[in-house]
Amino acid sequence: MDFELTEELKMLKDMAYKFALTEFTPLSKEADEHEKYTPEIRKKAADNGLVAAWIPEEYGGAGAGILGNAIITEELSKVDMGIGLNVVAACFGCESIFQYGSEEIKQKYLPPVCRGEWVSAGAFTEPNAGTDVAGYKTRAVKNGNDYTINGNKMFITNGTVCDFMVTQCITNPEEKKHNSFSLIIIPADAKGVTRNKIKGKMGIRASDTAEIAFEDVRVPQANLVGKEGKGFYQLMHFFDTTRIMVAAQGLGLAEACLETSVKYCKERTAFGTALGNYQLTQKKLTEMAIMIEALRGLVYKSGWLVDNGTPDYTLAAMAKFYSGQTAVFCANNAVELHGGYGYIDEYSVQKWYRDAKILELYEGTKEAEIMTVGRYLMAKFG
Repeated sequence: MDFELTEELKMLKDMAYKFALTEFTPLSKEADEHEKYTPEIRKKAADNGLVAAWIPEEYGGAGAGILGNAIITEELSKVDMGIGLNVVAACFGCESIFQYGSEEIKQKYLPPVCRGEWVSAGAFTEPNAGTDVAGYKTRAVKNGNDYTINGNKMFITNGTVCDFMVTQCITNPEEKKHNSFSLIIIPADAKGVTRNKIKGKMGIRASDTAEIAFEDVRVPQANLVGKEGKGFYQLMHFFDTTRIMVAAQGLGLAEACLETSVKYCKERTAFGTALGNYQLTQKKLTEMAIMIEALRGLVYKSGWLVDNGTPDYTLAAMAKFYSGQTAVFCANNAVELHGGYGYIDEYSVQKWYRDAKILELYEGTKEAEIMTVGRYLMAKFG
């Protein structure tokens, strides 16, 4: 058992962090304040192989695997989780194309995303159905050689900046609920597509989030991803994979909270000595460090298992759950350790506090992860 990263992964880790420091830092505050998407950074990141790095080289990716992609996500999230999301989620939805799409679809959509020329989105969540994936209502009806699509999607990452959306639709309403869905690629500029940016988010404000409406949108049936009626199961597999990336976001953010807090506690004095000399301070820092190391093990192992062909998606759900817990805990501690300074925008900890909460909400709520793990335990020990 070897816990050491390969030299290639060490170099990737170092490069990703240096890229984020150089490119994210000058724009971070402005992007947060004005909810500004950062396409120029995404393109530079693509030039450095950081966009869709998990995609094999034959389709234009860096071939870094799921572990490599998690490490990139971790390092970018240390600097700015919102801008980092613009980089690592520029391929959001492409996981399903890679896993289930025809060779023609893969060659058409994956390389431009890897080059930073296109952005993809996963149009899944709806106004009245998020975690309840089987409750989606968007319909796709066959019309000649096309599908005609009607419905609404909500909280879609990259919604107003994407070039295409991998969309969950009901295609077989007569079938049992879980066999009624299909994934269909919809061009963002198709007639009948309306996209509105959602403003006023609490955190990850540099990331684009949108509400999308489909009104008699026609797309070729050739845009079907995988098999008709298998969309629910394909989407579950999608989340199994992307949870690892999201878990890595929490790892990076938590590490930033710890490092910044340690530095502050060594410099800040109270009652004649450094804040870091007090046991209560050390308790907070120690608990942060322990949680971070535990989370790192979950994230890295989950990614490594996928890359080695022995995925453990229950472990990935554990990583996603614990990532939210760790990020929120560490961000809260960081604010408290900074005192009043942690509550003003001169210090980054207040932003990390706002960013952290999304990790307990998107890509499966923490309650959804509990359900995933809980069902596994009931089956294993039942």
